[in-house]
Amino acid sequence: MARVPSWLPEPPCTGDVVRLTLDVPLDEPPFVEEVLPRRSLLKRADAGGSSQQQALAANVDVVAVVAAFDPVAKRSVHAGRIERMLTLAWASGAEPVVLLTKADLHPDADEVAASLAARTACTVLPVSSRTGAGLDDVRGLLEGGRVVALLGPSGAGKSSLVNALADAETMAVQEVRGDGKGRHTTVTRELRRVAGGAVIDGPGLRGAGLAGGEADDGSLDRAFADVAALAERCRFADCAHESEPGCAVRGAVAAGSLNPDRLAAWRKLQAESRWQERRRDARLASEDRAAVRALHRGAYKEIRERSRAKNRGRR
Repeated sequence: MARVPSWLPEPPCTGDVVRLTLDVPLDEPPFVEEVLPRRSLLKRADAGGSSQQQALAANVDVVAVVAAFDPVAKRSVHAGRIERMLTLAWASGAEPVVLLTKADLHPDADEVAASLAARTACTVLPVSSRTGAGLDDVRGLLEGGRVVALLGPSGAGKSSLVNALADAETMAVQEVRGDGKGRHTTVTRELRRVAGGAVIDGPGLRGAGLAGGEADDGSLDRAFADVAALAERCRFADCAHESEPGCAVRGAVAAGSLNPDRLAAWRKLQAESRWQERRRDARLASEDRAAVRALHRGAYKEIRERSRAKNRGRR
């Protein structure tokens, strides 16, 4: 396994292409010299609550948000979690797709998928690893050697899906707990060759905090395409959708054509994204100031040492 030196600006993540230095002693492993430019990057806010960002997968062609039909909970799927993860998927630069697993457990899986597709403006595929329904559609995402990153919580059926695509038990799976929640069975993030392409699977995400900037780069509006389309019809371009006259968004809520929970989720994620961006900007500014101070300290130290050496030479 290659070593990752501490001086790299950012450590590599699953899916990265790196340049290795092989000119090392025979008894030492090569080390990563450079992480090559990425064509896409799936990331989230650091799980520890800091303003740092956590890279999940790089150079992926498709980010598949995986959600399971829940036979225990009253709702068929967790729409709020799907909306949040779709925002991360759009921000990655890859194609977002939703995979609704355990479709055999729901009598109207196709109807739920169609409704969610209309709501999110992206492809939604109902899939069953047990019966094989929908697997050909998933294999289509992998055609041409494309890389698909799976994004979802534990118990969503990601490992079972990879096994079904590979026609083999390549990944361990566990039963879902009695309360419908999953157990962590995948503890590392790995790229696996299946169905003519590659799948990146990793530990289930307990949280999917926005990395910051999604409200300004258009990722959030693409995840909430219905809300964004309504906002374009508002009388005022800077409408906050609160009390302004001629607000098409509030009009749609009043008419029943837009779920108020959908609007509330959009507002919540927009506020979170901008808050994270402000935190990140403040952290970067602080790091820049620290670097400048360190540079000045080094310069002053060098000047003092030169002065002392000059004075010693005069004696």
